Amino acid sequence: MTRSRSPKSFTRRKDFKQTRKSFLIVCEGEKTEPNYFGKFRVRGRTVDVRGIGANTDSLVRAAIKLKAKGSYDRVWCVFDRDSFPVANFNSAIALAAANGIEVAYSNEAFEIWYLLHFNYHDSGTGRALYEEMLTKRLGSKYFKNDPDMFDKLVSMLPTAIKNAEALMSSYPNPSPVNDNPSTTVYKLVKALLENSG
Repeated sequence: MTRSRSPKSFTRRKDFKQTRKSFLIVCEGEKTEPNYFGKFRVRGRTVDVRGIGANTDSLVRAAIKLKAKGSYDRVWCVFDRDSFPVANFNSAIALAAANGIEVAYSNEAFEIWYLLHFNYHDSGTGRALYEEMLTKRLGSKYFKNDPDMFDKLVSMLPTAIKNAEALMSSYPNPSPVNDNPSTTVYKLVKALLENSG
């Protein structure tokens, strides 16, 4: 005997599907960022994390192609300022915006996001110093591509978000290419947390 569903059960299911979000996160790094974002538990949602190994505008072009092949609600690119030419960094942000792709950038490196889990930091810092600073705060050797960084830092996420927001608000006229340090990774993290229920 086939049981029919009540109109109410169809409504609940439809509402659930409407609130469900799927994410595509396209990362510059092949391991560091995918290891981190791959640990987020976003139950009932699709979170597709890709470590492309391309940089700035090349990464955004790869994200545009992946976006066209899939059906994602939100597409993000994650990349660093590093020592790439100013034109590449600026054009990557503009290209992403023009194609409906959100950007989680860090100037100078993704490690500024890790550092903000421990304390507010607003001094320009070169990539070489991040390893030393994180090793001190972690109490053990920091190494790039650590697959356990999310687990080591997750309890401090609220502090990182608060510090990153304060850091970004310290730039009255934001200039991503010049604002060192800066990071918008917190925006992606907040989006994932909002969809984790």
